[in-house]
Amino acid sequence: MTEPVNAPAVAADAESWWKNAIFYQVYPRSFSDANGDGTGDLAGVRDKLGYLELLGVDAIWLCPVMRSPMADGGYDVADPRDIDPLFGNLAIMETLISEAHSRQIRVVMDVVPNHTSVEHPWFAAALAAAPGSPERARYIFRDGKGPDGATPPNNWPSIFGGPAWTRTTDSHGTPGQWYLHIFAPEQPDLNWDNPEVMDDLATTLRFWLGRGVDGFRIDVAHGMAKPEGLPDVDLIDSKLLGHSDNDLRFDNDGVHEIHRNIRKVIDEFPGAVSVGEVWVDDNERFARYVRPDELHMAFNFRLAETGYVAEDVRAAIENSIAAVAPEEGTPTWTLSNHDVEREVTRYGGGTVGVERARAMALVELALPGSAFLYNGSELGLPNVDLPDDVLQDPVWERSGHTERGRDGCRVPIPWEGSEPPFGFTTAAKSWLPIPAEWAALTVEAQLEDVASTLSLYRMAIELRAMRPEFSGAEIDWYGSPAGCLAFRRRGGLICALNTTSAPIPLPPGELLLASTHVEGGQLPPNAAAWLV
Repeated sequence: MTEPVNAPAVAADAESWWKNAIFYQVYPRSFSDANGDGTGDLAGVRDKLGYLELLGVDAIWLCPVMRSPMADGGYDVADPRDIDPLFGNLAIMETLISEAHSRQIRVVMDVVPNHTSVEHPWFAAALAAAPGSPERARYIFRDGKGPDGATPPNNWPSIFGGPAWTRTTDSHGTPGQWYLHIFAPEQPDLNWDNPEVMDDLATTLRFWLGRGVDGFRIDVAHGMAKPEGLPDVDLIDSKLLGHSDNDLRFDNDGVHEIHRNIRKVIDEFPGAVSVGEVWVDDNERFARYVRPDELHMAFNFRLAETGYVAEDVRAAIENSIAAVAPEEGTPTWTLSNHDVEREVTRYGGGTVGVERARAMALVELALPGSAFLYNGSELGLPNVDLPDDVLQDPVWERSGHTERGRDGCRVPIPWEGSEPPFGFTTAAKSWLPIPAEWAALTVEAQLEDVASTLSLYRMAIELRAMRPEFSGAEIDWYGSPAGCLAFRRRGGLICALNTTSAPIPLPPGELLLASTHVEGGQLPPNAAAWLV
């Protein structure tokens, strides 16, 4: 490990830069491969900083790059204070941070506080130790039910399928206690009632912040705290990222003290930000996560869960703003990520899916607050229907091959050329195959086309950054025809969306940008426009 370089953070609005920022989510293994092994890496991200600067984003959010056996794409962390060799090393990470800052791009990285990898030294020590030992007290070990302890301690299911408990065996193969894993068996849950756990996370946060990282996206930020006694649950929605309000595995009140302790550490580094993954539908409970002494922001996934129906889109926007209003929090907006089907596919696929995704991009970027773009969204990439034999998401195996998992939205980025792997790697194949039909969607092809989805994103991001009309934390709704919506930012920007199959008259004003060609004062079907 190297010593911190204390890379200077980028200037301008150091304390509140994130409130209107555009974050670009980098899924590192699928972004750019610099060493030719078929998997993206940190040197590849560094190589593409010029592209991200050209796109105009304010920050990149790196999905996990810490040491991991990769049972769940890096969200099973074996050493939270080192870089996995798959992605590079600490020196490359520090160089990436420094060079991003020189381009006025901040760097936010994932942190995973709910669980570790089974290969973490703590868990190895826990397995070697006796029940009731300090080593086991860092995790959640319990005796099983029944005379021989052969039944799990409770009925909790794993998010990835099957029970949320795995039984241990001693060196002689004798069955012993069970350990809790809300996700895969390779991801044992930490015991957040143990102060050692917070102390270790604080060390991790300071380790990265001292190296110039500008903040963290906190994985499963509504997790960590578990209810006393770990009672059984009623039948719940256990699908990935679809938790019911009565799901005892998540959103327990004790999680807020954890976030207060995390915030104290982050506040030691002025300008650093925290954004939590919070799958909580109840707005009153959601708002608690963005209290002034907890998270700076919490992901609201309403837009990512909403279909292309104007009334539903409006309801999602209103709900997302209302969810943070009690604490005067900053709304967050995203249409997709590494866990969610890409918007082009979700909106119908093909040409119509692209048209709708372009329109929704203008809606997202017109809203007050912070926008999170998933790598490839700016290219209009769809999900990919991959062959069974290349699937790697643990959901595929854990579901008995009944759920295909998230690999379809994690296919690598096509950069240039006419054939796979489109400049993503110099290897013959990428870690997930890129479809040949993406030849027209490469960065190279789209940069040369002023009508491309990439060009639309570039223009929209530039206008959002430069025009005073994109000011004000509130929006006002216009009356609009059925199947359409229109709102106005307090600064003067008007955004209109047409989800119908017929043109509609544009609202009054000067046309600033549209998701498709507009003429005769009519907004075409499946289109959005900005006016001032």
